[in-house]
Amino acid sequence: MNDYTVLSIAQQSRLASRQLSATPACTRNLALAKMAEALASAKPQVLAVNAQEVMKARDEGQSEALVQRLTIDDKTFQYMLSRLQKVAQLPDPLNRILAGHTNANGLKVCKKSVPLGVIGIIYESRPNVTTDAAAVCIKSGNAVILRGGSEALQTNTLLTDAMIAGAVSAGLPAHAIQIIRTPGHEAVGELLGMDAYIDVLIPRGGKGLIKRIAEGTRIPVIKHYDGICHLYIAADAKPEQAIALAVNSKCQSVQVCNALETLLVDKACAEQLLPQLHTAFAAQHIELRGCVHTQQLLPTIPAATEADWHSEYLAPILSVKIVDGLQAAIDHINHYGSGHTDGIVTQSLAMAQQFEAQVDSASVMINASTRLSGGGDYGLGSVVGISTDKLHVRGPVGPDELTSYKWVAYGDGHLRA
Repeated sequence: MNDYTVLSIAQQSRLASRQLSATPACTRNLALAKMAEALASAKPQVLAVNAQEVMKARDEGQSEALVQRLTIDDKTFQYMLSRLQKVAQLPDPLNRILAGHTNANGLKVCKKSVPLGVIGIIYESRPNVTTDAAAVCIKSGNAVILRGGSEALQTNTLLTDAMIAGAVSAGLPAHAIQIIRTPGHEAVGELLGMDAYIDVLIPRGGKGLIKRIAEGTRIPVIKHYDGICHLYIAADAKPEQAIALAVNSKCQSVQVCNALETLLVDKACAEQLLPQLHTAFAAQHIELRGCVHTQQLLPTIPAATEADWHSEYLAPILSVKIVDGLQAAIDHINHYGSGHTDGIVTQSLAMAQQFEAQVDSASVMINASTRLSGGGDYGLGSVVGISTDKLHVRGPVGPDELTSYKWVAYGDGHLRA
């Protein structure tokens, strides 16, 4: 009989991680291919069970946003499969020589990439995190423990069992991928206490979840806090490009972490651009909230309060502020931003370089939508989140980011003098 207690899962993951660290890239890539094949075979059952969980969430009065995140349709399923396939095609993140030299005495020293070990992923609603997390961890030679939300427990369990079967058929340890199968907060509490076996926790969900995890464990946590993303339209910006970038940054998907939340418009172009921006956003049913100067040009919009500049709306609401030049925009972003994604629209290379150098964010976009800051658009395939930390990783967390390194020295009987 399988032992699905949290302690047993953590212990088994530690043992599996030791085997995984020595597994060649070809085996890990074969495992990813077999995982995708097993998922494809399980698709009818996964969609049927997911439909039942979606119906249950609706019957329980869950928000439409949660229901959307929970739902797997044909397009979402194919996207999940493609992410596993994409990760398999990436270069091996392990056993890379990051630095090396030979000392005068002949001692050869090198710095080599290695897995972190055991990764715990705690997440809400999105079943695609189940497949993304497993893909990234297997590619980087890490064992993974998955703990999804109870609203998607059956869907996540089916997805995990299919991937386990695929991975084992390729020769990986049986416990390289595991999932906590019991609902409720008790299992999460136990997981947070497994610092003897788990090397890193990655929470995916709302700020409240991340805060609870970070404050409730001694295990290092890679945090993905607010996405209070800004776009600054400089005085020399091309009007059509600026409007298109602002609208896409906000409207392409309002409920995601790299959606635009505050638009900064240079006072030199505000009189020309703000009415056009207002019209463009109105067509997308976006509510604008403006500073005093913005309200003078757009008198029908409500005032933005101090709380608005601190807000990650994840909704069809956008704060707008007129700023006096590049430095004022940078100062606003560094004061109110969350270090996630911030961009500039300008024709000036010098202004772009100053913005890039001074804005303290994980991703800086130059004449590009904030929605492009992510694993797929950065060529990483699957990621397990976008870190707003600076240690251990920052920005999209893909296979490379789930590695550490060790120092290796080759000698020939070398002694310390």
